[in-house]
Amino acid sequence: MKDSAQVTGMIDIGSNTVRLAVYQVAENGAHRVIDQGRWPARLSQKLNEDGILPLEAIEELAEVLRHFRRICTMHGASRIRAVATAAIRQAANGSQVLDKLNRDTGLSIELLSGEDEARYGSVAMLRTMDVREAFLVDIGGGSTEISLLRDRKLVRAVSFPFGCVNTAARHSLQGNAVSAAQLELIQEEIRARLRSEPWIAQNPGLPLIGLGGTTRAFAKLCQRSGDYPYANLHGYEPPDRALDDMIAKLAPLNVDKRRKIPGLSKDRADVIVPGLAILRAVFRESSASRIVICGAGLRDGLFFETCLPKREPTVPGQVLEDSIRNLIALYPSAPEEHLAQVNRLAMTLYDRLAPAAGLPESSRKLLDAASRLFRIGAIIDFNDSSDHTFYILMHAHWNGLSHRDILLTAAVASYKGPGPLRNKLASYRSILKEGDYDTAAKLGSLLQLAAALDRSESQAISSLDVSVQGGNKLRLAAASSHPLPVEKMEVESIAKDFKKNWGLTPKLHAASRQ
Repeated sequence: MKDSAQVTGMIDIGSNTVRLAVYQVAENGAHRVIDQGRWPARLSQKLNEDGILPLEAIEELAEVLRHFRRICTMHGASRIRAVATAAIRQAANGSQVLDKLNRDTGLSIELLSGEDEARYGSVAMLRTMDVREAFLVDIGGGSTEISLLRDRKLVRAVSFPFGCVNTAARHSLQGNAVSAAQLELIQEEIRARLRSEPWIAQNPGLPLIGLGGTTRAFAKLCQRSGDYPYANLHGYEPPDRALDDMIAKLAPLNVDKRRKIPGLSKDRADVIVPGLAILRAVFRESSASRIVICGAGLRDGLFFETCLPKREPTVPGQVLEDSIRNLIALYPSAPEEHLAQVNRLAMTLYDRLAPAAGLPESSRKLLDAASRLFRIGAIIDFNDSSDHTFYILMHAHWNGLSHRDILLTAAVASYKGPGPLRNKLASYRSILKEGDYDTAAKLGSLLQLAAALDRSESQAISSLDVSVQGGNKLRLAAASSHPLPVEKMEVESIAKDFKKNWGLTPKLHAASRQ
């Protein structure tokens, strides 16, 4: 992939953290992150009383940017896009800071407005989450952006000049325990600012999608404290009272004690409480229904607009479709014609058998995804490819499904019988619901049958008539280009397991045109 790939570096000069992401886009459109970097800048904290960023801080930042540029060059980046946000916007010497950084680093740094930040955040969310209506909140070190989405379109956005770092400085928290009175003062101050935008309180009941370091840190803490079995932040929904409980847990501790808490990075320990206080103020003022974590952010929004600008983010289901196509392009382990044939046969079987099986409404979508991804593990090794498929689908970054649905799709795609299925799902019990195992077994054996019908990978079957006979026999009448001896043998080999799940014994009858 590398020889024909386009590599682009994205640098986000944030008020709390400077972040690098290096993206690779291959000729076939496959894209992925190939390197990342971060540096706890605390630029908002380094502004002096006159709002000036001192020379020492600028030179330190320039050295970090030169280091990030070297990483991009090492990967063969053809373009580096660097952007600066609230700390530089708010600095009294902001234009001089940018001039010096551009001279010293060879970069051409763009200064984003608060509205630009909100827009790029909404692009990142829309391209990675299948959410139609929501509030977005991006809590940075020196600013907080809030956006309103309706029908997957950005309709309102605002940037406030407060974030976790400058809020900590304004209230002189200095890493000490935060009293209940201080917390109340911070939240009332924030909510008073939010009321200057009445639309925030006029759209109750929407989910609040959280972007940025504060919400990701919150998610990590929740997952660690609750032994959440799936270490994926994107799409994670903290429990209902988790935000209140986490603030109550962290606020009474000083920074040294917070640094010992599993899941909390040491460089965020002194600003996590004001960050969570801002999140709670936004949550309450917007009367949101729940919090959902978005693992994508400003760099991803920049990447999508810069490198993949022609995708349509408003089409229902497009997020999942783009992710499936990207995974197939990243891990091309089977002929596209074979995958398409198995998918077609799987959906034909499903549409005939599912109505009487009492399967959940989401089952068709899961089977559709699994039947296109079931061979993905063969990119590692054909032997044990089922286990590799499960691992890739549980650890690759793909979007458009909930954590539970990703797990079920991985289980269906890698299905090799009831024993292996139970073993794969055992450590994920806490995110499963009653009946999920049976659903995965039914869909998995259905996918196995579809794959068996094209075992020769010749796409010989042009049409398939599916009928239930005698109450327990599944007759598969195939119009085909040859007699299907391999397919018949394969169907017989899985018939016993299929009957356990569906109560039907499949039998293939081929009407060959030979």
